[in-house]
Amino acid sequence: MGTWDIGPFDNDTAADFSYRVDEAPEERRAEVLRAAFREVTGTGGEYLDADFAVEAIASAALVAAQCPGGTPVTTSYAPKKPLPALPADLRPTAVEALDRILVEPSELLELWEESDGEEWKAGVRKLRTVLAGA
Repeated sequence: MGTWDIGPFDNDTAADFSYRVDEAPEERRAEVLRAAFREVTGTGGEYLDADFAVEAIASAALVAAQCPGGTPVTTSYAPKKPLPALPADLRPTAVEALDRILVEPSELLELWEESDGEEWKAGVRKLRTVLAGA
């Protein structure tokens, strides 16, 4: 995975995921995000693959952008097509996914803890706060 910064779309996997979101018909885009959350929350206590975690974080950023206090996603690596209004029931699912990503066994957590993990975790927690408060 090529990563150049700590943001939700600052890596190759998230950029590829953005393309998948754009390619989905507008009425199916929310389901693409929901599927990314399910890949993470369905792991239980099993090892969580970094690619699934990255896609869930990117999805959470897109959902949070539509929440009060959310930050718009403006990076060129995010989906190019506008998202429809996303269903509110994605928010608790996104929170559950973010919570799972931040506990072991999580490959992405392990990778970030080898470098600047605290700053990355703070960004994920900020997304979680926006989603949980909405």
